[in-house]
Amino acid sequence: MASGKLLRLLVQSGASGDSNAFKSATEQLIKEERAKQHNLLANDLERILYGDRVSPNTSAHNILPQAPIDKESGVALIDIKQANRSINELILEKRTFEVIENVLEEHRREDVLRSYGMMPAEKILFFGPPGCGKTLSAEAIAYELNRPLAIVRLDSLVSSFLGETAANLRKIFDFIEKHKLVVLFDEFDALGKERDDGSEHGELRRVVNAVLQMMDSYDGKSLIVAATNHEQILDSAIWRRFDELVEFPLLSKNQLQSLLQLKLRGVRRDFDLDDPELNSMFYGNSPAIIERIIRRAIKRMILKQNEFLTIRILKNAFELENRK
Repeated sequence: MASGKLLRLLVQSGASGDSNAFKSATEQLIKEERAKQHNLLANDLERILYGDRVSPNTSAHNILPQAPIDKESGVALIDIKQANRSINELILEKRTFEVIENVLEEHRREDVLRSYGMMPAEKILFFGPPGCGKTLSAEAIAYELNRPLAIVRLDSLVSSFLGETAANLRKIFDFIEKHKLVVLFDEFDALGKERDDGSEHGELRRVVNAVLQMMDSYDGKSLIVAATNHEQILDSAIWRRFDELVEFPLLSKNQLQSLLQLKLRGVRRDFDLDDPELNSMFYGNSPAIIERIIRRAIKRMILKQNEFLTIRILKNAFELENRK
């Protein structure tokens, strides 16, 4: 909660139309909230105050750095962007959500941990079926920690030239050690596949060895998040390199209700969220598929000029998804 003095200054400057005083008071408020680790509120206030412009007081890690490139193709090895999805958009199993909250608290109170000779988690592995929130959770972590999200591009990282993949990995790790980012290695199984798999050639085994060595020696500023849909094919040695292992299972019935409530918020409909027909249609599907079906159904409702979203419209969208 802002101090009484600051609130009075905000109201006085707003009522008198003094834009400079209002801006100054709001910037003080943002600073106070960020000091309290209320980053979500601080980010929202900055967007309201500055719009799409960058705050003059924005810290250095909010300025997007120049990504390293592949020597042969000249393509960037990492896509770097500002995160826009918050933790409020996550519908996850309770234990999964708790681990993410714990990681956020460790980084927000890093100074306390360091005072006891301990460090926050810096390497996390997300695993589970596709579409269950792994990528969204990485973005939410970046948003809550007020850091850019850096997504490693496997298409440019994995080179056709012998030895270049390991060299590209070295570039990435050197880069993320210097900058305060949340780094997502999506489809991490492509880099950490079991080395005893007889179908793989020597180059990919060397890549796994390089990943293990770089993970062991990593001591940088970035938080690394690796995500995989195929944890069963990861090399057994990979698992020990992570500080946290976070499973993303399919939604329970209660979580399905929460997701439907979130995605249908503000949509006029002629059914209840606990309708058995609705639950039987969606249960067992990933959140990504459910969101896609709902989005398609709402578009149909708008274009057909229907006043309400109906189960029938959702069923049609569901059938289209199944045909795909």
